[in-house]
Amino acid sequence: MRIGIIGMGAIGGAFAGHLAHTAHDLLLSNSRGGEALAAKAAALGPRATAVGREEAAQADLVILAVPWQQVPAALAGVPDWGGRILVDATNPVVQPGFRLADLGGRTSTQVVASLAPGARVVKAGNTLLAAVLAADPRHAGGKRVLFMCGDDEASKGVVKSLLGDLGFAPVDLGTLASGALLQQFPGGPLPTLNLVKMP
Repeated sequence: MRIGIIGMGAIGGAFAGHLAHTAHDLLLSNSRGGEALAAKAAALGPRATAVGREEAAQADLVILAVPWQQVPAALAGVPDWGGRILVDATNPVVQPGFRLADLGGRTSTQVVASLAPGARVVKAGNTLLAAVLAADPRHAGGKRVLFMCGDDEASKGVVKSLLGDLGFAPVDLGTLASGALLQQFPGGPLPTLNLVKMP
């Protein structure tokens, strides 16, 4: 599978580090590009390539990991997603002060979905601190829990399988309307919880 990552900060970089050890091709993009991004791709191995945002957005599965203020620009101009999977790893944090963005009564992932017509959106990867997400998910004989939710069962199945392959223990919280509220930071009860599922 071709996996695109839009946003190569701490969260995007954590996902890239895990995915670099799989058989998937990685298309990495950020707002700056250039030599720094190319060097990151080279360090991850031969399956990782630095590309523009538009090319990363055409992958089979795309991970969105940009600051909230950059979400509209990151998704702007992408043609209809045609059922491809968009993993929303963002949090609706407005700086300064770590304030909750005005979401108009929706969850942040519902806002993301409205900006990506035709995408099958799954919320995942936003609840752990970046350093914890980047660490080995196999811990103390168990697997680190990653919460996820979405409205499409098939796409959730793909994401759940992928996260499992990376060594995590994915936990499905249901739909975007219900599960995303639990995952959302600030406001939800699950962000920063570092749980390990034992055998």
